[in-house]
Amino acid sequence: MSPAVVCVVSWLVPGAGHLLQGRRQKGLVFLIALPVMFAIGLALDGRLPRFQFADPLIGLAAVANLGMGVPYFIAKAMGLGQGVVTATSYEYANTFLIVSGLLNMLVTIDAYDVRLGRK
Repeated sequence: MSPAVVCVVSWLVPGAGHLLQGRRQKGLVFLIALPVMFAIGLALDGRLPRFQFADPLIGLAAVANLGMGVPYFIAKAMGLGQGVVTATSYEYANTFLIVSGLLNMLVTIDAYDVRLGRK
């Protein structure tokens, strides 16, 4: 399997790149932990911002959230992630959402390194 395919699969489904390469323990941890983090962020009234680069930080947050792959697309399709700014958990929720996406990007890079034999 080519490294590009591993990267795309790993990005779309957190942990799938590791599972495809036989790293079951890591793959299962990522497959469970990252979507749970994302779900916690949504449950705490976090916001999935639109891609607006007029405000660079909002644009970067949108890119970070996109890093979750399929869970992000499902949440957007279901209308989740509207965010409640007045919720006391709003900032924590956004942190969960952003960090889960960024961690999945790192997991994708790790799967790429495994595929190339660097790990």
